[in-house]
Amino acid sequence: MRHTHTSIATAATVLALSLGGASTALADDIRVGQELHSDNCISCHADMVGGDGSGLYTRDNRMVGSHDELVAQVNNCNVNLGTNWFDDEVNAVVAYLNAEYYQFDE
Repeated sequence: MRHTHTSIATAATVLALSLGGASTALADDIRVGQELHSDNCISCHADMVGGDGSGLYTRDNRMVGSHDELVAQVNNCNVNLGTNWFDDEVNAVVAYLNAEYYQFDE
């Protein structure tokens, strides 16, 4: 019986560490996404809506209504701007925008 208890405790510790690592990875993605967004997206968005450009994400008639649409829109901007981001960079920008403005379930 003690062996089972130890195994459960070990499994719980591994799970907690895994979840902690996942949240750390997400925080890193959000930080990287914010940097990529600031360096590549803000000026275009500011030209489109004025100000700091965040109005693009918060307007009533925004084009993005789901996580999949957010991914598609970031990919669209990536192609149109020629930023040539890799998938992990696109995902980082999506993570940032989702955390900051959308809060979509994945």
